Amino acid sequence: MLCQYCKKQSATIHLTEIQNGHREETHLCEGCAEHQGLSVKSQIPLNELLSTLLSAQGQAKSGPKDEDSTGGGTACPSCGMTLKEFGKKSLLGCPADYDLFREPLEPLIEKSQAGHNRHCGKVPSRTPAPAKYQIELAQLHKDLDAAVRAEDYESAAALRDRIKQLQAP
Repeated sequence: MLCQYCKKQSATIHLTEIQNGHREETHLCEGCAEHQGLSVKSQIPLNELLSTLLSAQGQAKSGPKDEDSTGGGTACPSCGMTLKEFGKKSLLGCPADYDLFREPLEPLIEKSQAGHNRHCGKVPSRTPAPAKYQIELAQLHKDLDAAVRAEDYESAAALRDRIKQLQAP
C-alpha cells in the first residue's frame, strides 16, 4: 500500500481514528508521518513492557505488601536479582530469574503477548505466500507431533484436519 500523501513510498504507519461513529484510516510512510508531526515509536521492548505492567500490578494491589509472596524479597542465587529490582531496571539478571519469578511474571507475559507464554516466532508481512504456507505447514506438523506425544488426540485430530485443509488443491 502506498503512502496517501507522497504516493511514492510504501505506507508503514497505519492510523485509525473513530469520531462520532465514523471510522477514518490514514496510511503514511515514515517520512510523511514525521512531516505531519506524528511521533513514530517502534515496538516497546518486552522487558520494558513487563516492568511497566509489573509496576502497575503492584500499585493496583491494596493493603500491605508481602514481598516474599511476590518474589520482591527473594533474591536469585545465581545473580542476586530481586523482583523489586526488575521493576526498577526492566531487565532480569540471568536465565534462572525466569524460573524463580515464574509465578508473578507469567500473567504479565501472557497479557503482553496476547495469551501466549512461549515464543512462537514471527513471519514478516512481506514474506511471499508460498514461504508463509511452508512455515505454517511446518508449524502445524510440529504441533501435531507434540499433541500426539502428549496424547492429546482431540487437538491432534484438529491439527491433522487443518493440515489436510491446507494441502487440498
